[in-house]
Amino acid sequence: MKSLKLMALATLFSTGLHAQDRVKGFVYHDVNNNGRRDGKETGISKVAVSNGVQVTLTDEKGWYELPVGKDNGIFVIKPRGYKVPLNRDNLPKFYYLHKPQGSPATLEFKGVKPTGPLPESVDFALLPQQETDDYTALIFGDPQPYTARELEFFEKGIIREVAGIKGVAFGLSLGDLVGNDLNLHQPYIKAVKKIGLPWYNLIGNHDMNFDVKTDSLSDETYEANFGPANYAFNYGKVHYIILDDVLYPNPRSGKGYLGGFRKDQLDFVENDLKFVDKDKLVVLAFHIPLEHRNGDTFRSEDRQRLFDLLKDFPNTLSLSAHMHTQSQIFYGTAEGWRQEQPHHEYNAGTTSGDWYSGQLNEQGVPAATMRDGTPKGYAFIHFKGSQYVIDYKVAGKDKSYQIEVFHPKVVGHGKNTRAGIYANFFMGHQTNLVECRIDDGKWQKMTPVSAADPAYLAELHPWDTSEELLAGRRPTNATDSPHLWRTAIATDLPIGTHSIEVRAKDRYGRIHTQKSTYRIEKAKEL
Repeated sequence: MKSLKLMALATLFSTGLHAQDRVKGFVYHDVNNNGRRDGKETGISKVAVSNGVQVTLTDEKGWYELPVGKDNGIFVIKPRGYKVPLNRDNLPKFYYLHKPQGSPATLEFKGVKPTGPLPESVDFALLPQQETDDYTALIFGDPQPYTARELEFFEKGIIREVAGIKGVAFGLSLGDLVGNDLNLHQPYIKAVKKIGLPWYNLIGNHDMNFDVKTDSLSDETYEANFGPANYAFNYGKVHYIILDDVLYPNPRSGKGYLGGFRKDQLDFVENDLKFVDKDKLVVLAFHIPLEHRNGDTFRSEDRQRLFDLLKDFPNTLSLSAHMHTQSQIFYGTAEGWRQEQPHHEYNAGTTSGDWYSGQLNEQGVPAATMRDGTPKGYAFIHFKGSQYVIDYKVAGKDKSYQIEVFHPKVVGHGKNTRAGIYANFFMGHQTNLVECRIDDGKWQKMTPVSAADPAYLAELHPWDTSEELLAGRRPTNATDSPHLWRTAIATDLPIGTHSIEVRAKDRYGRIHTQKSTYRIEKAKEL
């Protein structure tokens, strides 16, 4: 018993709750939507509220009570059928920051101003809303402008395309909202506001305060602009857990960062899941993918504890970004997943693409194709109960553009060639079926290959071969694409123009197609 008490005390000290106090408050139905609790407004029972570690439910009258220290974000976990108020920038008002002394004054970028003594009551308003099991969310990976000019590219190439969009419940950006200059957080917020949706955010490694010595202080400016870096909410039959998975400084070397979670963050996940029905879809969103690569990029013990906490939830999905490529990752028992069906992580393509590199496209913004051949864009997740379907939308293109086909434009009749037909299926995984046919002939399976996308190499090579300096930034060197297929190109057909058609079946059973043509000419001898 004594050891248990010591462990409890250690937990309090590690989470900033050692200066023990209590926060009390009321979760209520804000009938007149004025943002304050009036005398006749009633409380809402069984609503989860958290201090960032512990989670409790409101009582039958809507009251809650939690321990609080000198640095806590207290927040309501939005229940199904309700919405939280939005501020004038469409950011959800679901939290109260308790920092009596404020953020450290030595920070390069401003943090949270001193909040003063804890209010007598920290209340949260909720408004009823119609919420169906079928809805769509809009997902951004890494907007990441480093300059005001790049923020203009983000607005022109992405925001204008989705501004005023209908039939979408809310949006979520998966970190790296900006590129190190945290003064751009507010301009980023103003840009995203133009979409007209409630917008959630999470922190990335380029949204941090680098002039701190402990990870718990690396989100001070993010908190000032967006609120807690770890939180949760419900919508429909989905429970969302938003997490900061960037450990800074790297706990192993003291330099740079490492993917992972602090103990208090995983304690929050554990406490939160106690109040989540097992038949819900649990969506976890964070910046750095869980793929730990022998522990070099993500701390394996943290991933394992997260997997252990999810073992009784049959419906799960993880969302990440960070890589500036796109991939579907599946974790099975070999990776520590504790269910028969693998856990799916969608590592999303980014709205900044390859960091706003490349030549200007028809929109007047850098093409910024990612180094795996995925064009820059954004995603829609369509939820139906506890199931989901993910669509990737290439910026500036029709939504049907899901495959890039690359091949020679002309080949010699009857000549052997090592050239081939390549298909980059942007949302693909090498287990998908991808087929090709020539001139409406028989469908033939294409072979998944691990190689650089030749279409991307064609974009990259002019930067190294041009004798004139190109405007803009040279794209990143190509990497092997995880969603590339190949087949031989026929040269023994009649001379003339021939059609190529590629089709791919995605993990949801849908068929995507792309067409092209090439010519066969009489072979030329040396």
